[in-house]
Amino acid sequence: MAQALKYDFTPLEDYLAGERDVDIRSEYVDGLIYAMAGASETHNTIAMSFASAIDNGLKDGCRVWQSDMKVVIQHNGQRFSYYPDIMAACGENTDDPYVRTNPVLIVEVLSDSTERTDLKEKFDNYISIPSLLEYVVVSQDVPLVRLWRRRTSWEREAYRAGEVFRLESVALDVPVEHIYRRVRKEVGLDVG
Repeated sequence: MAQALKYDFTPLEDYLAGERDVDIRSEYVDGLIYAMAGASETHNTIAMSFASAIDNGLKDGCRVWQSDMKVVIQHNGQRFSYYPDIMAACGENTDDPYVRTNPVLIVEVLSDSTERTDLKEKFDNYISIPSLLEYVVVSQDVPLVRLWRRRTSWEREAYRAGEVFRLESVALDVPVEHIYRRVRKEVGLDVG
C-alpha cells in the first residue's frame, strides 16, 4: 500500500506544478500525495508489449503513453491525478502538455500492492471521465485481461490465453498471449 508523502492538504495546482521536476513520481488523491512504488521487470515488460501493440495500431490523431503521462479527474467533488500504466487519447489536449483529461483507453497492470486501488478507487474515478471508452486491467501473474466498456455500462469481460479481445476505443484486436509474449515463463505459459 502506498504511503502518503504529505498529510497536509495540497491544492491540485501545486501538486501539478511540483510534479514536473521530481525524482519520485506521485499520485494525487483529493489533496493527499502518494508516492508511487517501483514496478517489477515482469510488470514493465507486459506494459511495454501492450503499449507497443496499441501504438502500432493507432490511427493518426491519437497517441499512447506508458507510465509518464498524468490523467486528471474530477469526480464527486474530489480531484485526482494518476499515472496510468498505459493511456491512449485522441484529439487535442488541454493547455498543459504534462496532463491529459480526455483518454479513450486506460490500462493498468496489476501488482499485489496496486490491485485493490486499481480495481476499486481508480476504476470508480476512471469511468467518470466522459471521454473514456474502455478500462483494461492486466494480471502480471497469469495470462488474464479484464476489460470494461462504457457501451456495456461497464460490465466486466475476461480474456485468457488463446483468446483475442477487441479494443474498440482504438480499433485493435489483441491476442492475450501477445501481451505476455516476453514473459511466458513468468505467467505460466511455458511450463517445464
